[in-house]
Amino acid sequence: MNLLFITDPLESFKIYKDTTFAMMREAQKRGHRVAACEPQDVMWQRGGWVTAHVRDIALTGQADAWFELKQTRAVALRDFDAILMRKDPPFDSEFFYATHLLAQAEREGARVFNKPGALRDHPEKLAIMEFPQFIGPTLVTRDEADIKRFHAEHRDIILKPLDGMGGMGIFRVGPDGLNLGSITETLNRHGAQSLMVQKFLPEIVAGDKRVLVIGGKPVPYCLARIPQGGEVRGNLAAGGKGVAQALSARDLEIAQAIGPVLAARGLLLIGLDVIGDSLTEINVTSPTCFQEIFDQTGFDVAATFLDALEQAASS
Repeated sequence: MNLLFITDPLESFKIYKDTTFAMMREAQKRGHRVAACEPQDVMWQRGGWVTAHVRDIALTGQADAWFELKQTRAVALRDFDAILMRKDPPFDSEFFYATHLLAQAEREGARVFNKPGALRDHPEKLAIMEFPQFIGPTLVTRDEADIKRFHAEHRDIILKPLDGMGGMGIFRVGPDGLNLGSITETLNRHGAQSLMVQKFLPEIVAGDKRVLVIGGKPVPYCLARIPQGGEVRGNLAAGGKGVAQALSARDLEIAQAIGPVLAARGLLLIGLDVIGDSLTEINVTSPTCFQEIFDQTGFDVAATFLDALEQAASS
């Protein structure tokens, strides 16, 4: 197959842990051709196909110069067998516009994974609200009075922006309410921007678990990202320690309930974040942790994903 990865700059990859790199490596191993571009390389001119300026690459197997540029070219997205949208958050206006261009490419015959409309319809923080049976007390608002009432009820809370990633902008406010007003003003920009508020889950000490679901089916191992050094955040980007472990019965229950629903909407790969028994986020843009799970358990997540991609692209 001819594959196009729409992603962050290749030069920024940390290949020892990057999931998109793991996908590319497995794809090349299977004989698929790999091309890459960034969202800003996609264009649509009146009367023409949605096109991208792409780089055809070959992986070298080396740690430093990990890819070799074969050629650059402009090509219609419909000419690829599969396109993988792997741009990291934030889910900002440019990401939103990119999904519209990719949706037009779909109308022209392109196969895009995850499906652009599904990416648009499932913002990673908000998506959990569809499944209240699996989440803890949660509020989405831009109103300071709503937040104060939520804090008065639950006493120990987490506040976070709706477009954050990697633990960015996450704050904990305890029973004393210290700095609740200033944190709220920072996150809601004096009432101009919505944020999410959740009851603090003390089970975070055992890790924020990333449960991967591929083609509606859960990967049997998750990565528990355990906060370090007094941090409240378990995200690897915030210094959390990743420990792979088998899914618990509750993890499996959540994944088996949500996975098929979202797969039917065009989300081939999702990452569920679970703290204790509670779902906290549904990651759809560029779920990670393939390599950490493989390194610690031997379960080849990238191979499982390529199996699902090959099947989906040919159906």
